[in-house]
Amino acid sequence: MVPLDRQDATHAQLVLEMLLESGTDFASGEALSGKLGLSRTAVWKVVNALRDRGYAIEAVPSRGYRLVRVPDRLTGLEILPLLETHDLGRAVHAFDSLGSTSEHAFRLAAEGAEHGEVVVAETQTAGRGRRGRTWASPPGKNLYTSLILRPELPPQRAPELTLLAAVAVAETLRGEGVKATIKWPNDLQAGVKKIAGILTELSAEADRVHFVVLGIGVNLNAASSDFPPEIAEVATSVTRVLGRRVNRAAFLARMLGGLEQWLDTHEQEGFEPVRERWRELSSTLGQEVLVKAERRELRGVAEDIDTDGALLLRTEDGVERILAGDVEQVRSRLRP
Repeated sequence: MVPLDRQDATHAQLVLEMLLESGTDFASGEALSGKLGLSRTAVWKVVNALRDRGYAIEAVPSRGYRLVRVPDRLTGLEILPLLETHDLGRAVHAFDSLGSTSEHAFRLAAEGAEHGEVVVAETQTAGRGRRGRTWASPPGKNLYTSLILRPELPPQRAPELTLLAAVAVAETLRGEGVKATIKWPNDLQAGVKKIAGILTELSAEADRVHFVVLGIGVNLNAASSDFPPEIAEVATSVTRVLGRRVNRAAFLARMLGGLEQWLDTHEQEGFEPVRERWRELSSTLGQEVLVKAERRELRGVAEDIDTDGALLLRTEDGVERILAGDVEQVRSRLRP
């Protein structure tokens, strides 16, 4: 497939935007020609270029063009027409394969990439989860993306963004029909199985954050056979939960929209609205849990998160404030 140059890519994006806006109706060749400032022949060439890339576009004389099917692919061409954000995703760096989207985003940010730029890959060869774990990344199935954020925050408040992102991803999954919950601090679950995860990394000085890289992995269309056996037992996907495939570009666009709304709320109102929503979506609070932190294990009831996002665990010896660790549910206590 021959890559589009910048101008052709812009024309293709504009055509897609108009076809998407038309829905099941036809967009006239005259309207497309006027929007692009191109001749009807040039519009026809753009439509054929889109067809070469897997878009099914119906053409009917005197009626125009209608988008019938969109390829399941993650590039700017698929993502940008779907966005309703002011910053997030307006620059998309798309790859067939990367070692890690977060590593690539970190390099871009260090070189001056702007707030809201997104890195997305069809697969990762060295995807990373929390605490140095590997993130399984079967090709063409799921969402592997990292965002560059440049918040006006002191470094000690950066963990708030992890919980904020968990809220946004959980709400996007719920919008898709999955009753997702959040296991502290940043795992998304469907039932008791993991369906998404978040990894936050930052560059900062003592008093200010230079940038944050927010890595997000969501299992969308993977079957159990797409994961290694040890992961297949504890992971699930939207497809496995709902029995249908998900349009990955549309999911990403909705997720970026929700994330941006929460970032705007956080900037204007602080962490408390995020904290309240996180509590509502939590699968951890009210449960008896085992927390495996560095060099120790603690057992108790997860009572709350504090104003910094730390987990407040009531043990036999009192309340412990947990900043990092792995949580395993022992049994329900306060919540059904």
